[in-house]
Amino acid sequence: MAVSDWQAFITQTDHRMGELRSGIPGVTKGFHEIARSAIKEGVLDSKTKELIALAIGITARCDGCLAYHAKAAAKYGATREEVMETIGVAVYMGGGPSMIYGAEALAAFDVFSGNE
Repeated sequence: MAVSDWQAFITQTDHRMGELRSGIPGVTKGFHEIARSAIKEGVLDSKTKELIALAIGITARCDGCLAYHAKAAAKYGATREEVMETIGVAVYMGGGPSMIYGAEALAAFDVFSGNE
């Protein structure tokens, strides 16, 4: 899927995730806690962790992952150059499909970082 409006995609996905939170609150609360714990500052800073998550989203071909982790990477101060290198590692690990999703990840990052 090629998302053209990343802001609308996040809004739509947030709505859908809200339905899940209502229907399976224990699971979503647990997932939120995992995410919060995984991304908090440690030996690796939060920006680096979000770039790792973005690379995994690219190799897993997960549009939602691209949107949320591109937005978070921008929030934590990632540069376009850092995102490009992250995409390079994802392409190395995931081949051609990662090249396509890497382009999508860059488009999402550009929207959320104001580079668009």
